[in-house]
Amino acid sequence: MRHQRSILTAITGMVMLIAASAFPAAVSAADDDEDQGPPPYTRQGADTCLKCHGDEAESPVLSIFKTPHANIADERTPFAGAQCEACHGPGGEHGKRLRFGEKRKPIPGFAPDSPWSTARENAVCQGCHEDPGHKFWNGSAHERQDVGCADCHTIHAKRDPMTVEAEQPRVCVSCHVQQRAQISRAHGHPIRQGQMACSDCHEPHGSLTEAMLDRPTVNETCYQCHAAKRGPFLWEHAPVSEDCTLCHEPHGSNHQAALTRQPPLLCQQCHSRAGHPSIGRTGSDLPSGSPSAFMLGGSCTNCHSQVHGSNHPSGANLSR
Repeated sequence: MRHQRSILTAITGMVMLIAASAFPAAVSAADDDEDQGPPPYTRQGADTCLKCHGDEAESPVLSIFKTPHANIADERTPFAGAQCEACHGPGGEHGKRLRFGEKRKPIPGFAPDSPWSTARENAVCQGCHEDPGHKFWNGSAHERQDVGCADCHTIHAKRDPMTVEAEQPRVCVSCHVQQRAQISRAHGHPIRQGQMACSDCHEPHGSLTEAMLDRPTVNETCYQCHAAKRGPFLWEHAPVSEDCTLCHEPHGSNHQAALTRQPPLLCQQCHSRAGHPSIGRTGSDLPSGSPSAFMLGGSCTNCHSQVHGSNHPSGANLSR
C-alpha cells in the first residue's frame, strides 16, 4: 500500500511539472491575478454611495429609487444584487476614506472621468436588456459612431425621456441637427406638437433597413399611418408605389403636404410640359402675359386630384 502511494505521488508531481512547463504564461498570469486580487466592492453597497451622492432632496442619484432598476423584489434588477455597483462597477477604491491630499479614484463606469470604454458600458446594459429590438445593435450606425446607452437614456430619471413620446425627439435632435431644422418647418409630421416620436418610424437600436426604419421599406413604414395610400390601385402613379420620399420630405417641409418642391415644379421633374394646357398658346399667355387658368388653384392637383392612384374606370389620368 505504501509503495502504491509513493508511485501515485511521483506521477502527480510529474504531471504538475509538465503542466507548468507547457503553460508557463497561464500559470504566471494566474499567480499575478491571485496576488493582485479583483477590484474591491463597497461593504455597504448603496448606503456607501448615498453618504456623498444622496445629500440633496432632489438628488439625481436618489431618483433611481423611483425607477424599475431599484426594485429589490425583482431578482432581475440591479438593486436585487450589487445595487449601484451592478452597473457602475466595483466602487471600493472610489468610496474609501481619503487621506489629506489624496485624490479620489474615479468610479469605473458611467461617469465623465470613468476609465471604462463606451463598449464596455454598453455591455453592462446589454447584459440585462436582451430585447428582440436590440438584436441588431452590433454594427448599427449608432454603435459604429461609439454612441453609448447612457448618451441617450437617463437611467436615474423616474421616466426616461427616450420612453416619453413628447420628449424623445429632443434627445434625438441633439445629434441629428439637420432633422432638427426640418421638423421646425411649416408642414410635416406632428413631432413638435408631441404627438409623434422618432421611434414611431426608426429603430434606434439598429435595423437591417435603410435609415434604421422599423419596417422593411420606406413605403411600408409610411403605410402604418397612411393606410389609404397603400392601394393597390387600378391606375397607379409609379413614384408612389416606389418610394414616398420621391415627393415628400418626411421630417418637414415649407411646402404643403410636406412636398419636396412646390407644384408644378415637383410634377415637372418627371412630366414634360409639351402639349399640356399649361403651355402658353398665344402671345398673351405665359411666359410673356397672364398666367394660365389651368395652373391656378391647386396647380397640377387642381385637375389630377388622385395623385396617389385611382380605381375609377376613367381615372387613367388620376383625375377621378
